Amino acid sequence: MSGTPPAIDIEVAEALPPWRYPAAPEGLGVYAIGDVHGRDDLLAALLEAIRLDAAGHANNLLVCLGDYVDRGPASAAVIERLCQFEARGFALVPLMGNHEHLMLKFLADPDEGGPWLANGAAATLASYGVAVGSGWPERFRYPSLRDALARNLPPHHRRFLDTLATSHAAGDYLFVHAGVRPGVPLGRQEVQDLIWIRGPFLNTTERFGRLIVHGHSIASEPELRPNRIGIDTGAYRSGRLTALAIAGDRQRLITAVGAPDPHYGEL
Repeated sequence: MSGTPPAIDIEVAEALPPWRYPAAPEGLGVYAIGDVHGRDDLLAALLEAIRLDAAGHANNLLVCLGDYVDRGPASAAVIERLCQFEARGFALVPLMGNHEHLMLKFLADPDEGGPWLANGAAATLASYGVAVGSGWPERFRYPSLRDALARNLPPHHRRFLDTLATSHAAGDYLFVHAGVRPGVPLGRQEVQDLIWIRGPFLNTTERFGRLIVHGHSIASEPELRPNRIGIDTGAYRSGRLTALAIAGDRQRLITAVGAPDPHYGEL
């Protein structure tokens, strides 16, 4: 039927690498959601799946790994859903991604807007009712775009963005958006690395003292490595939004599967 949203399926799989990952903190169910990028349809389905999965746990932690905005069609709705998230027995910790960082820099100074406007910001602006007609990326338009976004951004969305954490530790796990800098103690990591790093982190075999759970670097399937778990499965283009679930010494992958975006092609 025309106008009917496509069905979203939930897939659940055991994470079974040939090594043992740390157990979750005793008595705590831990969930982490990868990069959403405006796919509110997938986020809604995944949050409901997580609620159902956690029904047997009295205490649960939900960490969202950042990049809620840009590229996908519903950035404003994603932030609203996270602002309104309530579930009995859950603590929510949303982290900052590099795209939120770019958005905040643009709001603070439109002259800093180039990198954000070149990386999927048009979809975010549109989701907040800011017109992005022809010629919108031209530099002389930056102040008017910033002012329109600032007017249309609800105050509680701005508080959400302003209070995002850059990392969160739970037992032997450390949750970050992008990764950590090899050779630098976890307590001395730079924010720039936590939200931007790729190659040096992805290519190292260094053990960091905690298992790093991250997004930021897209892969067609979750990446299970001895020192890290990457769960950015490119939701905005693949239609697959992945969460890691940790309970006791068991790790599982919960994925909301919807329609891919044909404009981006396959991963």
